[in-house]
Amino acid sequence: MPSEQTEVVVVGAGQAGVAMSEHLGAHGVPHVVLERHRIAERWRSERWDSLVANGPAWHDRFPGMEFSDVPPDAFASKEQIADYFVAYAEKVGAPIRCGVEVTSVRRHTGRPGFRVETSEGSLDARFVVAATGPFQRPVFPPIVPDGAVPVQLHSSGYRNPEQLPEGAVLVVGAGSSGAQIADELRRSGRRVFLSVGPHDRPPRQYRGRDFCWWLGVLGLWDAETPPQGAEHVTIAVSGARGGHTVDFRAMAADGIELVGMTGSFDGGVLRFAPDLARNIALGDTKYLALLRAADEYVERNGLDLPEEPEAHVLGPDPECVTDPRLELDLAEAGVASIIWATGFATDYGWLDVDAFDESGRPDHRRGVSREPGVYFIGLPWLSRRGSSFIWGVWHDARYVADHIATRRAYLAYGTTETTGRVGATQAPRKN
Repeated sequence: MPSEQTEVVVVGAGQAGVAMSEHLGAHGVPHVVLERHRIAERWRSERWDSLVANGPAWHDRFPGMEFSDVPPDAFASKEQIADYFVAYAEKVGAPIRCGVEVTSVRRHTGRPGFRVETSEGSLDARFVVAATGPFQRPVFPPIVPDGAVPVQLHSSGYRNPEQLPEGAVLVVGAGSSGAQIADELRRSGRRVFLSVGPHDRPPRQYRGRDFCWWLGVLGLWDAETPPQGAEHVTIAVSGARGGHTVDFRAMAADGIELVGMTGSFDGGVLRFAPDLARNIALGDTKYLALLRAADEYVERNGLDLPEEPEAHVLGPDPECVTDPRLELDLAEAGVASIIWATGFATDYGWLDVDAFDESGRPDHRRGVSREPGVYFIGLPWLSRRGSSFIWGVWHDARYVADHIATRRAYLAYGTTETTGRVGATQAPRKN
């Protein structure tokens, strides 16, 4: 039986896939979006119950639609975010097929395009867009063996404090997920240890403006490459409880014991690196640098924004930082659970094409891979700092769709296809 044919297959119907569909539709490019679960499923079922967006609703959205049920300066819940993408997909008429898993993509031999095998049959497509994003496979460091504590979870498996057995909790990783989960557990009455690694710690608000606004006006969202050594450094920021600055000193004052990076385990004892003070200091340095840049921007542009000198005062380091714990006997401390907020890795086992470098990472430029006809969207630093954020994905998808439309027109030259001359296609738009 012949396979179905289409111009573009987009794999994944999260924020990246929905944005990709909108822009392909605007170009009139026939396409289908394949999603193995529901639209924006990871927001619904792979995050903790109380999660909200880390940016305010005026910022963390697509340009074409506001949240109908979230005030602009509030932070949308994970369910509201998922519902937003469902509504947006309906608004743009995205041809999404849910419950269809892509099992392999291979280039045709002797003719253009790709064979896409799925749980519902096969498709032939001239172009394939991998829109599965960066959060595909939880990273679970094999440090503590099974059975050493009653429960070990990745942050993607954590839902709420009631899910865990009685006892203390060690949270490993102090980016947005780890910091928010540790705070929630402490507020529930648990004893909490938080393992802190390198991080970026911006203010939630400064001088009456959210940090998302500051990164925008300072041009920091548009940085095209991360600072040297900061490719994988997490951002510790929170929209929880109406939004607040992640302050590790305040967390220590509230009873969370900070420790350095988790290193090794032996005989029931977990050992930590002696790097806690350095990690806190580096986060402080980035925090203060942003405040100074904001102050300079206000002065340079003559803005009437209230001064906030107290934001520059950090206070003394707590005892757990000046005299850090380097070992923790889990049984003695009553640790019954470990939550690994240690991030995710990509998984492109289904994409059997020459689009990856020696380490297995996508080899691309602004989402255009080295394998002609294959594209990536939704990855961190795809084109700039904002690429993996909701609004950044939308702009990257526009660029990729423009590239596909232009390439389509070249391929149609001299054929009976009606896509027209290259110059007749919609001109690529600048981000």
